[in-house]
Amino acid sequence: MPAKPDRAVISALQERVRSLEGGRYQGRSVLPFGLADIDRHLPGGGLALGALHEVAGGANGAVDGAAAALFAAGIAARTKGKVLWCVTRQDLFAPALAQAGLSPDRVIFVEAGDEKSVLACFEEGLRHNGLGAVLGELARLPMTASRRLQLAAETSSGIGIAIRRWRRHADATDFGQPTASVTRWRVSVLPSRPLPVPGVGRARWRLELIRCRGAESADFEVEACDGKGRLAVPSAMADGSPQKEIGRRIIAA
Repeated sequence: MPAKPDRAVISALQERVRSLEGGRYQGRSVLPFGLADIDRHLPGGGLALGALHEVAGGANGAVDGAAAALFAAGIAARTKGKVLWCVTRQDLFAPALAQAGLSPDRVIFVEAGDEKSVLACFEEGLRHNGLGAVLGELARLPMTASRRLQLAAETSSGIGIAIRRWRRHADATDFGQPTASVTRWRVSVLPSRPLPVPGVGRARWRLELIRCRGAESADFEVEACDGKGRLAVPSAMADGSPQKEIGRRIIAA
């Protein structure tokens, strides 16, 4: 009868693997979210700068896709310098980006004809050390392309964000394929905060950290970005309500 595995040895090996996988980024600067529950879950206390990250809507619809774009805009808004946003078509709503903290005078839009051109502009932008953030809207992100983007990001102090947008349902399956991104996020819209008077409260999102080098997956319930790109803890949780804990570990990364 085979011997049972030593749990302590397995745990030590898992920790060693996590440290090796995330070791390249532990000494890098990070961009904190400003929410302790999220920041303490991420290696270094925030999103690694000089790295590639992925963001997508929680479903295939336009509503979650728009939330993903606003989440990415909020991240970019908290960086310093100009922001390069590469798209295949100019369908972004600038006032919505401004509400998420990203003012139009900071954004340089590059409208490429196809995704191959987006990838080329994305990579070139990441190699430019004067940009705070570079965003590229992509339906597909092959491993080879993601490695090129990650290597390009490592040469700068900015942050790269691949926003996964699908115009065809079949393209959504590509999001499950492995890439070289340091983190992968999924954003879903939740019912907005109720108000004591008729009206629409601050939007709420469910953030799923479905992959993170050097850390476990988790999900968080937050209020959407404000005019400075900052997320917030829903008031019911901030007041100590016995609701579910804001960050829940799901599976090992």
